[in-house]
Parts: sequence; structure tokens; C-alpha cells
Amino acid sequence: MIKIVVAGFKGKMGSTATKMVLENENFTLVGVLDPIVEQKKLNEIPAFSFADVPIFNDKESMVKTVDADVWIDFTIPDVAYENTRFALENGIRPVVGTTGFSESDVKELTELSISNKTGGLIAPNFAVGAVLMMQFSAKAAQYFPDIEIIELHHDNKLDAPSGTAIKTAEMIFKERGEHSQGHPDEKESLVGARGADYKGMKIHSVRLPGLVAHQQVQFGSVGEGLTIRHDSYDRSSFMTGVALGCNKVMELKKVVYGLENIL
Repeated sequence: MIKIVVAGFKGKMGSTATKMVLENENFTLVGVLDPIVEQKKLNEIPAFSFADVPIFNDKESMVKTVDADVWIDFTIPDVAYENTRFALENGIRPVVGTTGFSESDVKELTELSISNKTGGLIAPNFAVGAVLMMQFSAKAAQYFPDIEIIELHHDNKLDAPSGTAIKTAEMIFKERGEHSQGHPDEKESLVGARGADYKGMKIHSVRLPGLVAHQQVQFGSVGEGLTIRHDSYDRSSFMTGVALGCNKVMELKKVVYGLENIL
């Protein structure tokens, strides 16, 4: 039985992850974390009335009170790095869906995990379909080097572009390298109209109510085009990947970046 804590359990993703852990016969939820929740037990919240699980307002108290194998993190970018570092320092394997990590953040956390021999997973996207979309896009880039990425999320998402879009661009870059596209004399009449630039690729971020998580990779070539798209219509789409991550990190000796690396 894998003992799990969930940080950010009050958020939409965190709440969905909490339910997944409670419903999985291979997992035991031993604690949840939120800095401002007043309740002390999860069963004091109507949605979790059946769960006799302690709620903690600070991570230091949590690790002193409960023994956990895995730390699921769906918090916010400002605290996710510190949470992940804290988990590794305390021998808890992080499974992190919070985005906003820089390359240097991931490198530092990976080095720490190696020194502590503690496995972990940081994944910009836990939907299996999204991972396939990224892999298909990287493959297509070998033949269609002119690419733009459009990512669409709900209006409460704090970081832009999304971690999935950045990861997709990184995977594409490894296949196609640096590539100039578009007209060399192009000028924006409104700053930002052409989106962010990553190694010559344009990334556009859409934030609207009603959306969950969607990404379209648009390829263009002479006389033809190709579109690869993934849509998450409900946050439950991420839970297969989160559960897989919780199982896999028990076997790892370091932090891995990207769900595709454990599939």
C-alpha cells in the first residue's frame, strides 16, 4: 500500500487527485495540505465526508505527524519548487503536476534527488493523450519544420505559456533544431500579436472560461498542412497518469521530467 499526501487539495486538480487517491485500492491517503483551510479533518468538508484524513496548514507539521511515500503536488508555481525540494529532503517521492518550473529548477531538483536517492516525477501534463500528442508532434517536425503551437486553458491558469506547450517545443527542437520561419521582415503592429518565440517556433496562449486544457500544434508546408490536437474536457483525464506516476516513482532513484519517460 502506497501512503500519499496531497498538497493543494482544495484546487480543482488537487481535489480531483485527492478523490483518485481515496478511490484507489493500492493507495492510502495519510494527509492533505493547504495553508489557509480552517478544518482539521477532511471529513469536515462535504465532498469528502467519508474520509477521516488530517488536514495540515504547513508542511513541517505534516511530515512530523504522518509517514508518507509519495507527495502529490497541484499547488501554484510560486510554491511548487519549494514543496518539491522539501519533499525530496524528507525522503518523500514527489509527483508534481504544478507547472512553471524553469530548466534550472528541474536540474537542481534532479541533482538533489540523485544525492538523496529519491525518485520523483515532474510532468507538465498527466494526460496520456497529451503525451502522445507531444511525441507525434516531435516526429512530424522532422518533415514539417514550420510550426506554431496554440495552447488553450481556463482563465484561472497562472502561467503562460503552459508547461505542456514549452515541453512540446523542447521536444520538437530536439528533432528539428533551430529553424527560421515566416517572413524575415515581419513586423508586429501590436506587440505580442505573433506570440512568444521558442527557437523560431511561435507559441500562443489562450485563457478563457469554460476551457480545461487543450493544445493544437499546427504544421505548414508547400500545398499542405497538418494539425495535431489534444483536448482534456475534464480533469479526470489526468488521473490515469497521476496514478501511474505514484506507482512508478517507488521504483525510481531520481526525479524524471515528463510522463513520457515512464510510459
